[in-house]
Amino acid sequence: MTKRRGLLMALFMAATVALDQITKALVRAQIPIGHAVPVLPGIVQLTHVENEGAAFSMLGGARWFFLALVLVYFGGVALLIRRRVITKPVELWALAAIGGGALGNAVDRAVSGVVTDMIEPLFMEFAVFNVADIFITCGAVLLAMYVLFFDRKHEDKS
Repeated sequence: MTKRRGLLMALFMAATVALDQITKALVRAQIPIGHAVPVLPGIVQLTHVENEGAAFSMLGGARWFFLALVLVYFGGVALLIRRRVITKPVELWALAAIGGGALGNAVDRAVSGVVTDMIEPLFMEFAVFNVADIFITCGAVLLAMYVLFFDRKHEDKS
């Protein structure tokens, strides 16, 4: 990976964390916990909730586990980049999106022990989530689609 690409990805992750933390700060300042504000009636609302766990509140109260997991993630990604296992731009940007989202939620866990969530879809039964979760999910989907459908290094050459 070039220094320029590394710098751009670091800036992307920093922007992801900033966007996530700004939206969470606005929600904490403007919407009491448990209250909701309609954004698009019948489609989405902002509902201020605090989550002690991961997606869908799994592993609630495992604050230190999640913080350690972020460190393991970054250590693993750095090792894979250094060993040139991960070299393609799509892979790198997907991992940067996941990393930025992971850092955004890690900031919440480190500071207050809980993650602030606010985006609640109303058109289906789903968890309340935040901007960091969007980046994590989009990065993971992009990476999975790339590896499954576009990365040809695992094709059988017989």
